[in-house]
Amino acid sequence: MTEPVGTILCIVGPTASGKTQLAAELALLLNGEVISADSMQVYRSMDIGTAKPTMAERRGVPHHMLDVAEPWEAYSVARYVSEAIPCVDAILSRGKIPIVAGGTGLYIDALAAGREFAAFHPDSGHRARLRQFALQQGLEPLLAELRAVDPSTAARLHPNDEKRIIRALEVWYETGKTISEHNEETAALPPRYHALTLGLAFHDRAAMWARIDRRVDEMMANGLEKEVRGLLGDGIDPSCTAMQAIGYKELASALAEGRSPAEGAEEVKLRSRQYAKRQLTWFRRNPDTRWFYWDEAMNFEALRHFSIDQVTDFGI
Repeated sequence: MTEPVGTILCIVGPTASGKTQLAAELALLLNGEVISADSMQVYRSMDIGTAKPTMAERRGVPHHMLDVAEPWEAYSVARYVSEAIPCVDAILSRGKIPIVAGGTGLYIDALAAGREFAAFHPDSGHRARLRQFALQQGLEPLLAELRAVDPSTAARLHPNDEKRIIRALEVWYETGKTISEHNEETAALPPRYHALTLGLAFHDRAAMWARIDRRVDEMMANGLEKEVRGLLGDGIDPSCTAMQAIGYKELASALAEGRSPAEGAEEVKLRSRQYAKRQLTWFRRNPDTRWFYWDEAMNFEALRHFSIDQVTDFGI
């Protein structure tokens, strides 16, 4: 592949910045369909805490990459890309505009690039063997082995980062190439899609904090506690990937420790504000993102005009 296979529109920004509403609006205006890029909205039965768009919010627009995994599954960016690319390509084949909207920057970047990930065969036994070795002998011998085959990866990993040390060795055993080699090969490839990226943010950070707090209050009013209790009641392990999502982890911990759900909700607000800061740091790394900054009043009509101007300028 030397040329992008098509053009996509990406809508990025921190939590509670209006991405869902803008995506549906532009899909209606541009004859598009929406691809969610949220690492937690992929899970079924996790609707309130992930701010998954309701049927009313979708406004009749097809939305893809929602509810594609069970809460007990360990979903990954590699799986996301492998499942989202066919969605994007199918939308393009129908002559429509794929609108990728979400707050998980890693997913958006990997999808736009069409990034290929090192192969993993769950039946190979390498991961289980390496985990068992780490349990019995510790991580240092595994890190020493990684230094011998992939010194650059070993140098950037924390000595206690069991997950990534094992993953790096697993890639080596599976493919005969190091993760560093895979990353270099992928970086040398042209992006799969030609992407216009619109970013949503706030002039005043305090306004963003207030909007996040209001959203958490709405989640609690809409039944977040009940949703978390339901997942736990269904036997979902509190330590699994899905239950590490902001909103679920804090409520589950509060319930397990006998603290009030209201106290858990305050923790959700704090973690959400911290996450929003990390999201902005990630998205601001892309110098081509075209940013719209909300005032406290959040004039959506102004955002609509801005977005149409950017889309027209880009040639979509």
